[in-house]
Amino acid sequence: MNSNIIRTALFVPATRPERIPKALATGADVVIVDLEDAVAESQKLEARTNLEAFLAGNPQARVLVRVNAATHAQHVEDLAVCARHASVAGVLLPKAESAAQVTRAAACGKPIWPIVESARGLADLAAIAAAEGVERLSFGALDLGLDLGIASGTAGAERILDQARYALLLQSRLAGLAAPLDSVFPDIKNLHGLAETTAAARDMGFGGLLCIHPSQVAVVHETLMPDAEELAWAQRVLAAGASGEGVFVVDGQMVDAPVVGRARRLLQRAGQALP
Repeated sequence: MNSNIIRTALFVPATRPERIPKALATGADVVIVDLEDAVAESQKLEARTNLEAFLAGNPQARVLVRVNAATHAQHVEDLAVCARHASVAGVLLPKAESAAQVTRAAACGKPIWPIVESARGLADLAAIAAAEGVERLSFGALDLGLDLGIASGTAGAERILDQARYALLLQSRLAGLAAPLDSVFPDIKNLHGLAETTAAARDMGFGGLLCIHPSQVAVVHETLMPDAEELAWAQRVLAAGASGEGVFVVDGQMVDAPVVGRARRLLQRAGQALP
């Protein structure tokens, strides 16, 4: 797993362990086995047993695990399972509301991805991002919207959620974290809407999206991939910059350090080696 270039993180419920190999075969950058929202309270123990059985039987697999929240009765046992298995490459901490919660989760020895889903978590985001063991941030738009009392799916709600997105970008940059992931796109059949949402997240600086269905993976990847014209431009910029000059001209436009940085990011997003 490349901790720097993650475009898609696909959830699969631990109550359906037969779907885990299928999820791993989708091409998603990471697969998240979910012990939390996708699992009914009456199935929490069964879900964790399923996860542990899969991990024991597939030591070569690499998955992330969304554990139950820090205040949930199953939280400690969920983390214990993660700590026991090298196959667990990281832990998603839902409803993260404090740096102390992150620190306790990080004691399992895995990188932590806090998910901000409440006003309290958003208010303490700087401390959460700076906590030891954090690798990447994300947020839950539906839960956060419910907590803030906004009307989900409206233009007004998006204006508020964009402020949360800005906060995630800012704190990720200040803490030196990998690019954050945008929230899930819940309308599974609306692939056009997913592409529009992905493009907006890309343009805002997000690394990708949390995904809830295999059909979303290819759409997100395609939308995030720079087109041929952008890649050709980036290659021309880096080729021209090889001379070592601080400022130069490409296609009639002045190029300086920030433009070179954008060209490098485009090539990295495309998975191309940099000169």
